[in-house]
Amino acid sequence: MESASARLTRRSGTSFYYAFRILPQAKRRAIYALYSFCREVDDCVDEEGGGGEAALQRWLEEVGRCFGGTPTTDLGRDLAWALSRFPIPRRCLEDIVEGCRMDLERTRYASFADLRLYCRHVASAVGLASIEIFGYENPATRAYAEELGLSLQLTNILRDVGVDAERGRIYVPLEDLARFGVADLELLAAARGAAPPPAGLGRLLAFEAERARGHYARARELLPAEDRRSMLSAEVMGAVYRDLLEKVSRQGFPLRERVALTRPRKAWIAARTVARVMFAP
Repeated sequence: MESASARLTRRSGTSFYYAFRILPQAKRRAIYALYSFCREVDDCVDEEGGGGEAALQRWLEEVGRCFGGTPTTDLGRDLAWALSRFPIPRRCLEDIVEGCRMDLERTRYASFADLRLYCRHVASAVGLASIEIFGYENPATRAYAEELGLSLQLTNILRDVGVDAERGRIYVPLEDLARFGVADLELLAAARGAAPPPAGLGRLLAFEAERARGHYARARELLPAEDRRSMLSAEVMGAVYRDLLEKVSRQGFPLRERVALTRPRKAWIAARTVARVMFAP
């Protein structure tokens, strides 16, 4: 019988689907539970009627029950199963909830340092939880997970500039907007179709894309050789999202269209990445 988290993951259309499918059954079941938890918590602040702070608090309490072996929801039971088999730190799950809480409290980030703290909660914490499921030998792999999580989140931000702006949120650091002569209100108006894109927007987003590329490169440098194969799923995630970043860049960072990769493209990237990692010298 398919679990609640497996159903949610399958229906979500996540770009990570092919990265998850290559895992052995137990690890796949656990990563489905982790992904579904992240999705549910994110929906608390992103979806209309998601419940906001009250819903986040309920999930934080459910995390405590999961670690105590007394979950009360279907997803909580899936998550408790994963926690009983893999050493996922409680702090990671709490950080994910706290990162989503930041979306209720903040709509702007003054500097990249501020944004990086946000990314550490909503993305790097997910990476650190995930590698406990994947398994690793070298503690340095944790730095790889943090850097890759940052890279993925920066890609999400670039893909969703328009979607986020429609919600009144701007994740691109205000110091960067000022550097390229883009006012936050101009960006909001353009995202809503009320004004043309600001003159410096293309250069600004190209700058952010190059920053993301740098973090992808840094993540690859940080991955210890002895853990390359165990991080195969993470490498597939990174390859898919790196390709998404390039597609967003080629299409000029559209504000009114959400760029996505096709299923055949994602499957091809996954196969190519598996071959690269498995047959690397």
